[in-house]
Amino acid sequence: MREAADEVTYGATHEAAQVAQVAQVARETLPSGGSRTQQDLLSRTALGVFRLNGQFLAISEELAKPAGLTAAWWQVLGAVLREPLPVAGIARNMGITRQSVQRIADLLVAKGLAEYAPNPAHRRAKLLRPTEEGLDAVDRIGPGHAALAARLAAELGDDAFAETVRALERLATALDALESPAPSAPVPAPAPE
Repeated sequence: MREAADEVTYGATHEAAQVAQVAQVARETLPSGGSRTQQDLLSRTALGVFRLNGQFLAISEELAKPAGLTAAWWQVLGAVLREPLPVAGIARNMGITRQSVQRIADLLVAKGLAEYAPNPAHRRAKLLRPTEEGLDAVDRIGPGHAALAARLAAELGDDAFAETVRALERLATALDALESPAPSAPVPAPAPE
């Protein structure tokens, strides 16, 4: 039951962080007098991404279930397939809180799907890496993942599929670049009484 609560907390925390990030970017980056069209485009983009996030989480749950994983477990394991990473690095790459990743990493370790290893760069921030059992679980997702990729490519077409990936990568890069806040619109002074 605790694991289910952690999964719900993870999803809620992840979505809340996304909403907060988009709201912050909107507050900080829309110039005073920015066009309504730009604001509408930002809103449509955010809503589309939130919808996609929900769709991908639901699909990921279905793909991960036969392997004995959840979408969140698969996401964290997937982050360390190429190389072990500290929890903070996983969180940074995924755009979610360190605490959410830490809870899932600890569950993966307790289930024998991952393990902590010494980090030569930082004594206290151990590295997370998958165990053989974790790698086997991710491998069991492969056929369903490949089938979904083929269906999606057939629906979109290979070129449009590749352009969608490029557009999402450009959007993520652009949002990363918006770290310094733009000047806020002046707030009118209250009318004298």
